[in-house]
Amino acid sequence: MHRHYVFSVFSASTLLLVLANLLVPVAILTFAVGFFPYKPFLPGLAEYEPLPEYGSPPDAPFDRLVFMVIDALRSDFVYLNGSGFEFTQRLISDGVAIPFTARATSPTITMPRIKAITTGSTPSFLDAILNFDEADTSSTLAAQDTWLAQMKAKGTGKLVMYGDDTWLKLFPGVFDRADGTSSFFVSDFTEVDNNVTRHVPGELRNDDWNTMVLHYLGLDHIGHKTGPRGPNMIPKQREMDDIVRQIYEAMETQPHLQSTLLVFCGDHGMNDAGNHGASSPGETSPALVFVSPKLKAISKPVKVPADFAEDFQYYAVVEQSDLAPTLAALLGFPVPKNSLGSFMLDFLDFWPEKHDKLQILVRNARQILDIVTATYGNPSPAGKQHSPSCLHPASIAEELVCEWRHINHPAEKISAEDQEDLWIEDASKWLVKVQTLMSGMASNYDMPKLLYGGVAAAAASAAAVLAVFAAAPISIADIAPLSLVTVLYGIMMFASSFVEEEHHFWYWATSAWLFYLAIRSTTVKSLAVALTALCAMRIARGWNQTGQKFAGEPDIVTSLLAPNPSLLWFLVIATYAAVSRGLFTSLGDIPTVVSGSVVAGLVISAMSFKLAFTNEDAPELVVGFARLLANMFEGPPLVHRARAVFLGLGLTLIYPLYILGVRRTTISRDQAMRTLHHLYTLFALTQSRVTNAPLFLLFQTIYWSLSELGLGPGEITISSLLLQFSSFFAMGGSNAISGVDLSNAYNGVSGFNIVAVGVLTFLSNWAGPVWWVSAANLLLLASAKRGGGGGHAYGQHAAGLTAFATVSLGFVMVACTTLRTHLFIWTVFSPKYLYSMAWSLGQHLIINLGFGGLLYGLGCWRDVARGK
Repeated sequence: MHRHYVFSVFSASTLLLVLANLLVPVAILTFAVGFFPYKPFLPGLAEYEPLPEYGSPPDAPFDRLVFMVIDALRSDFVYLNGSGFEFTQRLISDGVAIPFTARATSPTITMPRIKAITTGSTPSFLDAILNFDEADTSSTLAAQDTWLAQMKAKGTGKLVMYGDDTWLKLFPGVFDRADGTSSFFVSDFTEVDNNVTRHVPGELRNDDWNTMVLHYLGLDHIGHKTGPRGPNMIPKQREMDDIVRQIYEAMETQPHLQSTLLVFCGDHGMNDAGNHGASSPGETSPALVFVSPKLKAISKPVKVPADFAEDFQYYAVVEQSDLAPTLAALLGFPVPKNSLGSFMLDFLDFWPEKHDKLQILVRNARQILDIVTATYGNPSPAGKQHSPSCLHPASIAEELVCEWRHINHPAEKISAEDQEDLWIEDASKWLVKVQTLMSGMASNYDMPKLLYGGVAAAAASAAAVLAVFAAAPISIADIAPLSLVTVLYGIMMFASSFVEEEHHFWYWATSAWLFYLAIRSTTVKSLAVALTALCAMRIARGWNQTGQKFAGEPDIVTSLLAPNPSLLWFLVIATYAAVSRGLFTSLGDIPTVVSGSVVAGLVISAMSFKLAFTNEDAPELVVGFARLLANMFEGPPLVHRARAVFLGLGLTLIYPLYILGVRRTTISRDQAMRTLHHLYTLFALTQSRVTNAPLFLLFQTIYWSLSELGLGPGEITISSLLLQFSSFFAMGGSNAISGVDLSNAYNGVSGFNIVAVGVLTFLSNWAGPVWWVSAANLLLLASAKRGGGGGHAYGQHAAGLTAFATVSLGFVMVACTTLRTHLFIWTVFSPKYLYSMAWSLGQHLIINLGFGGLLYGLGCWRDVARGK
């Protein structure tokens, strides 16, 4: 009878747990389809609309375009004193270059920014996801109207491109000559740009092209690795400035380039930590410079260098989408159909005739009105601005049409110069108003799918909560910590500042939990070990500065380790030594000579890879003793070194798996499980930045403390949950797209492979949380051994983690739905939803339940099978 009851309870808990976790991907995908839809666009190429009252389209002052993108070129990099762009500053001072700050909307990532620059439209936030998939072809602009398509349609020359292969993905078959480079090998500062520059001299001599696109990546890579003030930043700026010099001198001396326009800009900027993706002033303020000797005739004097501006807004501020209509007029083609840009008035003086100036703005306005009509529907007929429908407009479309009719007058009715200036001012204000309105549209949300996704999340939450109570008899005290953390976390999701600074919640919650374990201690020893864990946690939380408000502020890495590389390498070597000792001890069943050789080979190969990688990635950290070691291990390329480490880990993995499958003694199985944990630690070290390696010493200290306290399953669950999240942020993670670290995404990979790169990217960014899943498994096995119960300990653990995952996901969905018109929906809440997807699908389903369940099963399956 008792066995039957236990079996029934176990089955009910399992069924509820399975149901809850099956509903998680259903809820996530359903909600995502409604939240991240593709925005509609007008197909086909724009053509000049006949405007008899204004005459034929105005003549274009330029016939060729060199469009040079310097990835992450923040405005102050070009305009302030101390910049490496000294030649560019002289051009601005001489009036042959006109400077701007081009506002980039979030997400500040390359693919959506290129879309904005070339189409003049506001890209879908879904492009932030597709940006990381080099194999994606669904985001192509082949069917959309862009200034590249218009230049190709002119038929006056070929289109060539060198640099970031995102352009090739977006514009398949558009370029007649091209050489793309991957944007994700972020450790490469030099070759990635040299591969672009080597093509420039030859193309400047060629006269068969009308558009040349150059996209340099090195400056962005430097920002990611060392920040905006890193030692390589100014030399890279000088290198880019020299390219500008080379192109400008060719424009002055080569006859076929005399009517060439050079535009160079950043696709986005960067924050003080060197990252981008969010909406801080540094990330949204790239430089934009137009260069040509012809500009001397229309440019106005400006101060060079510029005075410091805390918001990075230097000179005139324009939208990136303004490039499309401006290039259309300057190069002589219709404004692309989906452009929301407004022509930059600084260039209007190129056309001395009044009807040409007015025509440029009229064509720009009519093109935007077409988008308004396509979005809101055809307005009802409204003859004049004083008609009934204009007095009481029934829609936004009617209101905008009426305002335009009020502004617009035939060219012949504008005679006086002051009338002309006033009309231009009114028309420009109207264009900006429409641009702001249309660009600010949150999205064409699919509300039913948002509702269905939320309902699925609610059902998953209900099933998970029931599973918690069905898993084992529990008291209010048992579930109070998990319930409190879950509810407080859910409430926090409705405040943008809390989402941006989420790490503080986990740091304080983890510290509070460890403090609770300390004050409840009944012996001096337990008090000491709990306080040891608390101290280790305090150090870990100061290791990397993260979040948005204080990104780039001093932390242990930047203030202590980076200026003292010898201390860093001492801690790194100590970390590898600790792993070596643990691995050697756990391999106690085999002869010492064999185990010593295996451990030495593994650790030396892993350490040599880390040294070689750091020597390429951040050579300023490889000094003194580390330099001697790096020279000793000099040899194979990084790809082969990484593969050697992975191969060694894989071969060593065979032994503990054999032990778990064959040996029956508890000691052997315990040693095998510890071996698996230490092997993963070596892998996690391989996938982590060198400056984060010592964090695993702190994690090990906290784990040792928890193991000494003899925690029960419920306490292990809350400890695991808190430490998974706090370790993620301690290693530099955040809720911003800019927080994704790609530096270890290609370890052992010679080319882009979506599965390999995707897995390595996840495991490098979630290295800490995955480590704590493995550590929690060891704690659970120890707890089960002390109290018996076999699989019940894991069932209770899995139910608790699922309850948090489902309920917190539901809170995020409700927050995103409720705040879908919020100012920060695309800069804060949407990235948070993407991270919730990664936590729920990747960390919870695959790692916590899949990987963690597998480890627990390997560790105790024989006991469960014998009913122990």
